[in-house]
Amino acid sequence: MEHLDLLIIGGGPIGIACGLEAQKKGLRYVIIEKGPIVNSLFNYPINMQFFSSSEKLEIDEIPFISKEAKPKRNEALEYYRRIVTSNKLSIQLFEQVTEVHKNSTGFTVISDKHSYTAAHIIVATGFYDLPNRINVPGEDLPKVSHYYKDPHFYASQKLAVIGASNSAVDAALECYRKGADVTLIIRGSEVGQRVKYWVRPDIINRIKEGSIKAYFNAQVTEIRETELTIDTPEGDIVLENDFVLALTGYMPNFEFLQKLGIILSDDKKKLPQYDPETMETNVEGLYLAGVICGGMETHKWFIENSRVHAKIIIKAILKKNSARVGA
Repeated sequence: MEHLDLLIIGGGPIGIACGLEAQKKGLRYVIIEKGPIVNSLFNYPINMQFFSSSEKLEIDEIPFISKEAKPKRNEALEYYRRIVTSNKLSIQLFEQVTEVHKNSTGFTVISDKHSYTAAHIIVATGFYDLPNRINVPGEDLPKVSHYYKDPHFYASQKLAVIGASNSAVDAALECYRKGADVTLIIRGSEVGQRVKYWVRPDIINRIKEGSIKAYFNAQVTEIRETELTIDTPEGDIVLENDFVLALTGYMPNFEFLQKLGIILSDDKKKLPQYDPETMETNVEGLYLAGVICGGMETHKWFIENSRVHAKIIIKAILKKNSARVGA
């Protein structure tokens, strides 16, 4: 078994950026991704459009050309896939890391397919795998989903969308325009302020004209086969319902981080401990990159402001290697 300089867990845009930088600097590395290339982006809604413009999604200064200023999901898949294949990055797909053990030479990493040893590890796993559950009776019914893919599926159906952020608003608008009877259920008093600026007026106007029904300061209390109950300021309301999209956000796999020995802040934010100068965690040789750095503050880090993590981390690793050689 070859002893690697670096093993990268996560083959999303930031994991790919880390692999590119490692390759440029001559490090022996591998990227482990549990799904296809950029698995999280692959699981985004089919018609999703990024908030960022294409140049802000570029990695390693490789041009990202899109039809519009803000690219669509399929364009991003094409861009990142071509980077991986054109640069012949060392990446293992559809392989899940199950165990990581610290040892005298670094780490032993065990996946469901292979075992590896590496001097350093980067965790760039994002936060899209674990949905924030609403924890109500009926949430596990087949008609309930925490992920939204294609509006065609909900045509002519009574659809409840739970949430007030970009994912919920996009789903509500797209499904309405494909003929779904959409009800939006929002815990707060308004549509989220972080909703894309060109989309927010659209959803507000659709609500005002009655095309999409909306309940504010409301929350679902029970989901049943053909209806659901929501708690509103006017009391409980029962709605006829065929499907529920509970788009209430996602969170990092904190259990995995803790198994690695990473310390999390003792509050709701669950911020992982790391040095912003090097991105190294409290575990020596273990680094974080990308949105996972924000804990529950999943709105703090994006591709555009975390792509720099790759250069920061590889620079720190090379500095450590140089110090060892000098010693």
